Amino acid sequence: MAKSDLIPDPSSRSLRIFAFDPGLSAQFDTAGIGEITIRIPWEKNARPGPIGEYIEVVDVDPASGVAYKPVDLNDERLLAQNGLAPSEANPQFHQQMVYAVAMATIGQFEQALGRVALWSSHRENEENEYIEKFVPRLRIYPHALRDRNAYYSPAKKALLFGYFPVGIKDANNTPGTLVFTCLSHDIIAHETTHALLDGVHPRFNEPVNGDVFAFHEAFADIVALFQHFSYPGVLRDQIARTRGDLGGENILGQLAQQFGKASGRGRALRDFLGKQNADGKWEPLKPDVRELERTTEPHARGAILVAAVFNAFLKVYRARTVDLYRIASEGTGVLREGEIHPDLAYRLADEAARAALQTLQMCIRAIDYCPPVGITFGDYLRAIVTADTDFNPDDPSGFRLAFIESFRQWGIHPGNMRSMSAESLLWPTGVAVQEEQEVHLDREDLKDYFTQVQQPTESGQSKTRHRNQANLNQFRSWTLESDRFQTWQGMDSNAAALWSWLVKGKGRKWAKVIGIVLEDDNPPQTVFRKENPNRISVEVHSVRSAVRRSQRGAPITDLVVEITQRRRGFFDLKKQKDNDDGKVTDEQDFIYRAGCTLLINPNTMEIRRVIRTPGTIKDDVQLDRMRKYLLEGANMAVNAFQTKANHLRLNEPFALLHSEVEN
Repeated sequence: MAKSDLIPDPSSRSLRIFAFDPGLSAQFDTAGIGEITIRIPWEKNARPGPIGEYIEVVDVDPASGVAYKPVDLNDERLLAQNGLAPSEANPQFHQQMVYAVAMATIGQFEQALGRVALWSSHRENEENEYIEKFVPRLRIYPHALRDRNAYYSPAKKALLFGYFPVGIKDANNTPGTLVFTCLSHDIIAHETTHALLDGVHPRFNEPVNGDVFAFHEAFADIVALFQHFSYPGVLRDQIARTRGDLGGENILGQLAQQFGKASGRGRALRDFLGKQNADGKWEPLKPDVRELERTTEPHARGAILVAAVFNAFLKVYRARTVDLYRIASEGTGVLREGEIHPDLAYRLADEAARAALQTLQMCIRAIDYCPPVGITFGDYLRAIVTADTDFNPDDPSGFRLAFIESFRQWGIHPGNMRSMSAESLLWPTGVAVQEEQEVHLDREDLKDYFTQVQQPTESGQSKTRHRNQANLNQFRSWTLESDRFQTWQGMDSNAAALWSWLVKGKGRKWAKVIGIVLEDDNPPQTVFRKENPNRISVEVHSVRSAVRRSQRGAPITDLVVEITQRRRGFFDLKKQKDNDDGKVTDEQDFIYRAGCTLLINPNTMEIRRVIRTPGTIKDDVQLDRMRKYLLEGANMAVNAFQTKANHLRLNEPFALLHSEVEN
């Protein structure tokens, strides 16, 4: 055995980045925290680009007609100095920057969810059949466009970053200089989160109500915002400057400072802690239960959700540090004038980091507990509370209560709830749903599904004829060490088997309980059919894993199943009725979807949670609600089907969403 074989691979790689963006490093007062070194997972086979297991950086600049030489992070000279030094002028550092921040963001998701991250699949039409194809890497283009924009492209499975010249002259900007969005930590983390969320919930790109796009933006901002708290030097600096008051004006509550100032705002792109008043002075935001009712623009509406989450974090942080203030102030709770002691700053920073990490993990873990389509802010609150209850039954620091109280103060609540208590907000169990509908189903019937998982099915042979069938034992072993391609294969073939169980097998009697409509329910003719005119179409999107804890603290893997159905929608009510009755077959104006998310314990054959959309695919009330939103809703609703922007809205929603606000 060679001596080198005895040396294990390192667990991480250290790379230098801008902590926020180049603007912070250019200011004398903040230069000390402008550049930091972060650790990301070690990729042994990383190639120049960088190209790794998850990401492929492609640095072509179409506007300039240039292809920049890819950086090789395995070059021994770069390994010795933690990568390239931060630079606005070096394209290779730009490549390093997007790779490092994107990988750090991926790491946050994998840590919270306990499974490898996957990108949404490519769907291609082959012989009148949609085939899903594995996407191994998210492509990142640091210099994709000469524009004041950056966005995630669901069609290209890529992040495209723009750059633009500064056109204003003030204390923060020099005309003619360039601002690169690929050098903003916040923008990179934000766009990477869009891609990660699309990999879990591809239907969250469809504008069903005013919260859908707003949630996508808010969730991406939440991840970018709280990722800053994992950088100790930055956190201690801001703790010292604010004397521990993280509710006051500080850069931890702001996103994309350089971009916002270069765009003529004079401030960060978004500030979730405060705003400038009429006199130009910064003042803290105060919760307003009516603000959500007055706000429709997706970024502004999403900012309310972010403010509610950040306020929940502040409640816990203040509760966990009140003893430190008592000790430091000799019991008065009021610190003396002057700088706080470095030891106090260190302890406050440690408590802030812990609270921020748990807040972020709660927010990420909740995405497995959301309905498959039509997400609302109220649904997300229920998802947060339920997921945290399942994962962490004891809540000694009161995180769940802090979330509920903060959301209530900002006017965010689920519809049709009798109470805002933590117990009432939990998504129902399979047993509770059966009791509500006065039916009893034997959970042993689920064994039929798990038997089919190991056998080729008619649907599996049709949809996944080029793949091997997975089995249940393989699913139970899916961890952060699993092969991503095999994990994707297992998810898809498990979905095919569950479809067969639900549509053709013993699962049919479960359909009504979980909100799925089959042909026996005599649905309208606008509900999509498959294979023959009498079989109602049912789409099982994925069967993935979710990790929770047992009462003894042991990790347990659940199955997360997303099921949806489609119905043709029409803006004209008479045309809707005629098509529902099957009299005509007009081309639909929009697609209405309904369905459910199930969490299943494969060891006990128990459906632990049933997360249904407000109505089934037969529900005319919910169909009409979507119709009204599309016709009368916010500016990002697809109410302009006749405009030239229609194709962009449907195929590149984030390109238009970001450009409308940021330009």
